[in-house]
Amino acid sequence: MTARGWILFAAMCVIWGVPYLLIKVAVEDVSPSMLVLARTGIAALLLLPIAAARKELRVLLPHWRPVLAFAAIEISLPWVLLGSAETRISSSLTALLIAAVPLVGTGIALVTVPRDRLTLDRALGLALGLVGVASIVGLGIEGASVVALVQVLLVAVCYAVGPVILQRWLSDLPPLGVIAASLGVSALVYVPITAVAGAGNAPSADALASILVLAVVCTAIAFLVFFALIAEIGPVRATVITYVNPAVAAVLGVLVLGEDFTVGMGVGFVLVLAGSVLATRPGRVREIPRRSPLEPAPTDT
Repeated sequence: MTARGWILFAAMCVIWGVPYLLIKVAVEDVSPSMLVLARTGIAALLLLPIAAARKELRVLLPHWRPVLAFAAIEISLPWVLLGSAETRISSSLTALLIAAVPLVGTGIALVTVPRDRLTLDRALGLALGLVGVASIVGLGIEGASVVALVQVLLVAVCYAVGPVILQRWLSDLPPLGVIAASLGVSALVYVPITAVAGAGNAPSADALASILVLAVVCTAIAFLVFFALIAEIGPVRATVITYVNPAVAAVLGVLVLGEDFTVGMGVGFVLVLAGSVLATRPGRVREIPRRSPLEPAPTDT
């Protein structure tokens, strides 16, 4: 990796590790739906003109169905679930549980991709990951909201399915156009939702600052930096930030918000990372036979 690649990589590790803390601060005042509306609306206003100037929006029209599906699965649903979950549990716990996304993605691939096989590495990785999640939840918290934990699990599923939609149906389209359009659509969807659900209380200065940083830095600028990172080091290496972001979020939660960080959470996080690395490794020669293989439409993760 070049020096520029390392700088971009480090920037993304921090930029996408910060949102959990900012979400926690913002939902103290505004409702989760209002937060999504503000975040997507501001980011769309920044990115849509850039995408339009590059002529990256019109080409999306024939593919509007997968674009809408991607917007719903990658942005609209998980972001409101994150906001709602963080009204009940800490940002550190939320981030550590999201670290299981690669495990979920591997599980989805094993079920939906006929040629994928449950190798020994993957089986061990999934087992370690499950033990890690159990450690985070069972040993790292006391009396946490079951609803919030389910919401975070759904977020992990969404974040695992989103790239499948992107790679299967939108891989030939300009990524900035897809993201900008998805943000714009999400913002429009949350206008009536927020009108019905309510915007929450008048935001404090901290909440306003959190919303602005979420929208401008952690969304609009983040995607531009992420695309530059992919161009510099390739998509495979770029995905390694997935393993670093939760650690950054957990540290920030403890240092800035004074959240608890238990031994169970630390041990569980290490197990989840180890399991994710093993589960996402390329298949080996030795394989575990699978019973009654399923044959749905193939997808990639």
